[in-house]
Amino acid sequence: MRDVLAELARRVDRGETVGVGTVVATFSSAPRPPGASMLVGADDAVAGSVSGGCVEGAVYELAKEVVRSGAPVLQRYGVSDDDAFAVGLTCGGIIDVYVESIDKDSFPELPEVLEAVEAREPVAVATVVEHPEWVGRRLVVRPDRATGDIPSDRARDAITDDARGLLATGRSGTLHYGPDGQRRGEGMTVFVNSFEPPPRLLVFGAIDFAAALARLGSFLGYRVTVCDARPVFATRSRFPEADEVVVDWPHRYLAAQADEGQVDERTVVAVLTHDPKFDVPLLEVALRLKVGYVGAMGSRRTHDDRLRRLRETGLTEGELARLASPIGLDLGARTPEETAVSIAAEIIALRWGGGGGRLGRTDGSIHK
Repeated sequence: MRDVLAELARRVDRGETVGVGTVVATFSSAPRPPGASMLVGADDAVAGSVSGGCVEGAVYELAKEVVRSGAPVLQRYGVSDDDAFAVGLTCGGIIDVYVESIDKDSFPELPEVLEAVEAREPVAVATVVEHPEWVGRRLVVRPDRATGDIPSDRARDAITDDARGLLATGRSGTLHYGPDGQRRGEGMTVFVNSFEPPPRLLVFGAIDFAAALARLGSFLGYRVTVCDARPVFATRSRFPEADEVVVDWPHRYLAAQADEGQVDERTVVAVLTHDPKFDVPLLEVALRLKVGYVGAMGSRRTHDDRLRRLRETGLTEGELARLASPIGLDLGARTPEETAVSIAAEIIALRWGGGGGRLGRTDGSIHK
């Protein structure tokens, strides 16, 4: 729902009743992950997507019907022999989509959720999507409190605890309980939509390649920081797509961010300086942190010299093995923009377990 949250809040605030379909479960090679949403406004305008185009028409019609009736629906879509092109996932897979109508009365906590997301504070929305009586009831869960209208204390406590577990790992997903919230049993299904703060992309080196990577990183949903020790290069005008432009010694800035708890296992560190006085101390810090990716730009000769210097700092072979250098996938990139795509492709491949080869020359499932 993150992609449509601001538009949803804007429409609800002006008094609209909006139909919203959200992917709550996926099976096989589904095109969109749990949490992907599509809204249908009172003017029939559409925002967002639940399947990349395969079943959008069917969800659109169902959302309009749900707004008319006021009754939410949990609908499964998959490959259909008779009408695959009408309501089926022609690319394969199965998705469960929960379709509901939302207005000020049904979701009074919506402004609170949007405010938390915009402030980059962790928050999750837990919605009952299957139950004999409670379908549509929800909790808004934060690390320190929860608000909502779940009638049972046992169910409320169980959902809150489990939603916090999902929120801590940055995942959205379904939870299954007995009718009154017992953790084992059947009768209630709850979808938890986690709005964890966006992952960080820390780009070190205020060069033209950094500008291209900042632009692409922002497009991919990262909170982008560009850092360089040279104030003449590290300027807002040169990096308008970055969320932050910092003038500081790279290793000092990264160490301070780590001490403040501002980096985590999703953080991406891209070292584009290819200058030993900057990148060696920086990589010495980065490779000892639990971050998702550390890459460094440079030729193979630069890479070999860099490894020699890093070994002299005491880094182990295991720590050095985490370094992606030379940075990026072998795409034959030449321009800053092409190089940024190469770097982003490597980050995505490592995140999801992709091999980085051409799909037309591979077998098996596309989505790992």
